[in-house]
Amino acid sequence: MKIKINFLAISVIATAAIVVSCKSDSTVLYNSKNFSVHNNKVIQGQNVAEVLSPTSIQSNYKSAENENYSNLISFKFSINEKDNDLAQGVDRQILVTNQKVSEVYVFGQQQSDKIDSPKGILPADTDFTFKLDMRAVFQQFKEKGFYQCSDGSKIAQADFKGVYIAGGALPLTWDFVNLEERGLKMTDADTDGIFEITLKLNPLIPVEDKTWKLTQDISAKTTYTSQQPIVDALYNLSLEEAKLAIEPDSTFRTGAKWAGVWTRDISYSIVLAFAYLEPEVAKISLLKKVKRDRIIQDTGSGGAWPVSSDRTTWALAAWEVYKTTGDAAWLKKAYTIIKNSAADDYKTIRNSQTGMYSGESSFLDWREQTYPKWMSNMDIYVSQNLGTNVVHFQTHQILSKMATILGEPHGQYDAIASEIKKGINEQLWMEDKGYYAQYLYGRNFLTPSKRFEALGEALAVLFDVADAKQSKMILSQSPLTEYGATCIYPQIPGIPPYHNNAIWPFVQSYWNLAAAKVGNEKVLNHGLASLYRAAGLFLTNYENMVADNGDFKGTEINSDRMLWSMAGNLSMVYRVFMGMEFTEEGILFHPAIPKEYRGTKKLENFKYRKANLSIMVKGYGNQIASFTIDGKKANTHFLSNRLIGNHTIEIVMKNNNFSGNINLVDNHFSTNNPQVKLENGALGWNPIERAAAYTIYKNGTVVSTTINVTYPIIKDGFAEYKISAVDEKGYESFTSEPILVYSAAAEQKIEVENFAGKSDKPYINFGGSGFVEVSKTQNKELILKVIVAESGLYQVDFRYSNGSGPWNTDNKCAIRSLYANENYSGVIVMPQRGINEWSDWSYSNSHKVQLNKGENSINVIFEDWNNNMNVDENTAMLDFCRIIKL
Repeated sequence: MKIKINFLAISVIATAAIVVSCKSDSTVLYNSKNFSVHNNKVIQGQNVAEVLSPTSIQSNYKSAENENYSNLISFKFSINEKDNDLAQGVDRQILVTNQKVSEVYVFGQQQSDKIDSPKGILPADTDFTFKLDMRAVFQQFKEKGFYQCSDGSKIAQADFKGVYIAGGALPLTWDFVNLEERGLKMTDADTDGIFEITLKLNPLIPVEDKTWKLTQDISAKTTYTSQQPIVDALYNLSLEEAKLAIEPDSTFRTGAKWAGVWTRDISYSIVLAFAYLEPEVAKISLLKKVKRDRIIQDTGSGGAWPVSSDRTTWALAAWEVYKTTGDAAWLKKAYTIIKNSAADDYKTIRNSQTGMYSGESSFLDWREQTYPKWMSNMDIYVSQNLGTNVVHFQTHQILSKMATILGEPHGQYDAIASEIKKGINEQLWMEDKGYYAQYLYGRNFLTPSKRFEALGEALAVLFDVADAKQSKMILSQSPLTEYGATCIYPQIPGIPPYHNNAIWPFVQSYWNLAAAKVGNEKVLNHGLASLYRAAGLFLTNYENMVADNGDFKGTEINSDRMLWSMAGNLSMVYRVFMGMEFTEEGILFHPAIPKEYRGTKKLENFKYRKANLSIMVKGYGNQIASFTIDGKKANTHFLSNRLIGNHTIEIVMKNNNFSGNINLVDNHFSTNNPQVKLENGALGWNPIERAAAYTIYKNGTVVSTTINVTYPIIKDGFAEYKISAVDEKGYESFTSEPILVYSAAAEQKIEVENFAGKSDKPYINFGGSGFVEVSKTQNKELILKVIVAESGLYQVDFRYSNGSGPWNTDNKCAIRSLYANENYSGVIVMPQRGINEWSDWSYSNSHKVQLNKGENSINVIFEDWNNNMNVDENTAMLDFCRIIKL
């Protein structure tokens, strides 16, 4: 009994010592204009988070969202949850003062008065009613059977589902496709054609001091201790959240607000941390995202794959699991799945001109958050993104390594990887800026979007798409804001924070890994502070935060206990401070420790294959002075995967400072892009606020810059024009929607119903005498006959409709193979355009094909690689085939 009492006393004294140490040691780890991170606390103005012990943190953080809520409200109305009230880039505004009800707005009719009154702050929980006159819309329905929007698009009466309000201030959102879910549908109680909705503007955010205390048993997990209590406590918090994320079916939950397994989320999380911390849960989670021995692309823009095309993040995770476990059966299974997926991708999304792959930005999957508003899902499919292409590059590198281990041919994978890497560096590298462009975009002639994209830049460094010189430039010259690396830079005006104007901790984590690899101490220290400030003040690993002020409130959607955020937090310990790099043969160690984080760091009970490791790192820097295993000096900083049992590793650093600069900048928004029209032989556009000049693109090449808002053109054959605005700091806006210029004689419209049975579906707004349905059972092969007057290159696309699902999610994008005179040209992609909105017609992507003088055949065929993620439903209506002489 006495012995027990003594142990208890010692325990109490030890705990007290830790608490005293936590409270007394206030060494500054990082200091910025508006916040500081200390050994034992985080301070941002009046907001303070303090470490009470390794298992408890207290925070009084108060969001400033209510205090910054402007009474100038920007909004729009919407039919069928689409941006179709006013022209793109044109919003309504109202200054809410003492009135409780708006004027009665008219759908599609722009406000004539400009608001010049000074802005103020709207009190929390302000009730306000918006009113909208829809009578003109219903009159067009009655007279024509459709309503024609300001952009010329038509909404069939049969497709009308309701009218909504969207906007940029809570509870409003610019997330058009989720307006119904957000409770933003307007009603007409007395059926007089005047719709209303009453909202509580500036909803009150409750304020309370909070304390995190460890409640889960994590004693079986790897323990971490250091001389930075804030890091130790947040490590334990993240371990606890990781345990809470494991569902009863032994899969990882994506976030507290995000149920289920998502391909890219689980994959990026596994690479960061869970391949080595929870390998079995990682395997089970990955296999949840497999169908037909192929990787599932999550539901997404236009019906998922191939508009969204980053499903091969799965390959990165599967390979990381193999490296940490050595599971031969897993390797064989994963290889088959990745190989099949990559083969379909090669035929569907590879661009033969650039060698790159098309499709949406990896993880940046909310259209207007990172793309200009004019870009449809078809346009996103055509674009070629940095991050997505780095993922495809690395996927083929992995396939080559897997094939080598399994005794399979691997040369083709090396060749494809080399081609992608070459394309990225030729098409996207910007020597003047020192980093890569965000993506190529447009329609027929693609140009780079010159924005910085944090995740893609980091992955390019980590996977050696960038060479050593480029990598150093990327880390030292990329624009970083006070609170961290924003997803993109500069920001897009008029778009609320989510991907735009936001920082995501998991992206910041990959950026930090890149900084550690390159050896840029300033960038790494800044990035660590970004993570520890947020998690410390918020007492959880949130999904994102606003770039302007670092607040977790104010983004469109945000979840606590976000899987990839906690994985990023954990990875700072394992992959940065401990410097672990898993290989097929073992673990390489190359710690990167800023001087501010100096001291002794210890990992205990780290399980690696059949070994149990105790790892100690002493000092700071990114160069190792000595490396011992079980007390014996090793010539290499490497641990073999053949070791069994308990082993101790001790690493002593050289206490060296890293090199490298940091480009800290104020957050910045580009200008809006011009809205361009072709009239009387000249391009004309609206003057853009803050524009210092305008850049004119013809066929993807800059042909002029001007300060005017008109540009005369000469019709000299097929041409495509785009205009961008450049602001006073030299940042370029997105370009305008491309305008095609060609003679009427150059175009033919081939009515599809002349070559196949006409559909009897009751849809409207088509051309010719009808349209043809293509599906898994109907018209699996169409053969069109085309007669042209001369041989040459022609552009081919199709006018189609796809009402299988909404334009932002689901998995029923229609896909067909296109052949011209029996030569494979690529796929025709026909994304979803709205649930049951089969009378909403648009154009597919186009292909340039060689046609001969006289009769030619254009074949549209369903083939195995045309299976979408739904598999069962792959349907579209084809109106006509458009052929233009180039």
